[in-house]
Amino acid sequence: MKNQRIKKLTVAGMLTAIGILIPMFMPIRLVLEPMSFTLGSHIVIFMAMFISPLMAAAVAVGTSVGFWLGGFPPVVVLRAASHIVFALIGAWYLHNIAKESLTFVKARIFSFLIAIIHGISEVVVVSIFFFGGNVHPRSLEQGFFMGVLVLVGVGTMVHSMVDFELARLIVRPLKLQQNLANLFRRG
Repeated sequence: MKNQRIKKLTVAGMLTAIGILIPMFMPIRLVLEPMSFTLGSHIVIFMAMFISPLMAAAVAVGTSVGFWLGGFPPVVVLRAASHIVFALIGAWYLHNIAKESLTFVKARIFSFLIAIIHGISEVVVVSIFFFGGNVHPRSLEQGFFMGVLVLVGVGTMVHSMVDFELARLIVRPLKLQQNLANLFRRG
């Protein structure tokens, strides 16, 4: 039991560290305020969701720190902080409702629903900045519909679903490893 807790703490630390480093050093990132996409920035959060809600929340906080340390604008850092919402909801679902493995169809439905929650959370954050006039002038020119709802909302949903699938592809073989299998047990 103690070894299991140490293993979870170690994995949480590694995922958090990776989550901090991704926004700081990822060479593929696009920032067009208030929209930004950093390749792979959600993967560690999704991986943590398969392990536990507490780990998912911790890793989400860690990735927010990474965006802050990476020198991103405040709106982007707070969008990253909003990830705690979808991380907790998704991890809670995975551990309390979907105790069995997700089938192909259930995984796509789960990914889509989490992407909606993810997109709404980020739209709320950006809306506060947008209506407060605290966004890049280009965002104001694009207008609320295009700049916030489409670029941030829909763009976040697509990015979320891609990163979820990448995380699933990484987690699948990890679940088969004898020394890691217990990390992914649910319930």
